Order: sequence, then structure tokens, then C-alpha cells
Amino acid sequence: MSAYFLSTLMLSVAAYIHTQSAHPGMRPEDPTADTFWRALSTVALIAWGAMVVWGFYHRIWSEALAALLGSFALNALFAWRGPKPAWPAVSMFFGIAGLVTAAYSVLYE
Repeated sequence: MSAYFLSTLMLSVAAYIHTQSAHPGMRPEDPTADTFWRALSTVALIAWGAMVVWGFYHRIWSEALAALLGSFALNALFAWRGPKPAWPAVSMFFGIAGLVTAAYSVLYE
């Protein structure tokens, strides 16, 4: 599994979880952490879109298509599981890990 594929999956989940956590109980209590999470998820969404487009131009089209469809499938899995109290932490972890993996993929793969 390539770093490109993993990064698109992680970035997609990071952005998706934030959009599904509108309930006050599902957000971090600290306003600074909530602001950081909002900014990180926005950056993750933009990076996800950029990685998909970058993949169609610089990688095999089937890998970019698999990353796009895999992102949708993983988001559907998270939607099926329903909201969990640990989602903010999972989203922030996936956002940071996805950005690091995306940078590695673009620079070294």
C-alpha cells in the first residue's frame, strides 16, 4: 500500500469526522483545541482534494481512482459506526498523520 493511498484515506477521514461532530458533546471542551481541530480538518479537506488531483496527474490513474473510492468507502464505514466520544482525537491524529504522509508521498515517492 503506497503512502499516497494511505494519506488520501487519512485526510478524508479527518475531514469527514469533523463534519459529522456537530453535537456539543462530540467537540473538545477547550476552545483552543476546538479551533485547532476546525483548522486542521479544513486543511485536511483541502489537502485531500489536492492529493486526489495530484494523483491523477502524477500517478497511475487507477491508483488515484482507488484512493478516491477508498476515501468514500472509509467515510461510509465511519458513518455506519456512528459518532463516538474518541472521534475528535482520531480526527486530529488522522489529520496530522495524513498531512505528514502526503508530504512524504509528494516529495519522495
